[in-house]
Amino acid sequence: MNAPHSGKARIARIWRGRTARSKADEYAAYLLREGVTPLQEKALGAQMFREDRDTESEFVTISYWESVEAMSRFAGPDPRRIHHLPRDAEYLVELPDAVQVLDIVVNEPG
Repeated sequence: MNAPHSGKARIARIWRGRTARSKADEYAAYLLREGVTPLQEKALGAQMFREDRDTESEFVTISYWESVEAMSRFAGPDPRRIHHLPRDAEYLVELPDAVQVLDIVVNEPG
């Protein structure tokens, strides 16, 4: 996790999206460049995960925030609202309609 801010992560914002397996490598590069890298500049940290299956790949991004207010400064007044990247409709099997926002209860990386 990057730590450009001094706050402690108390909130995790989780986004999931699926793409055709044949587009997964291209989408991974796009998501990293257009979605995750800008997120890393604002959040306490960010992670990107990928699971390849037979016909599709699932991507998960998790960003970490000190508060819902801090997350709202990046994501807008409703941090659960999706902000699709310009080419998501081209890549994704379906456009997600929400993100998950969770309170971090334990944060002790191993």
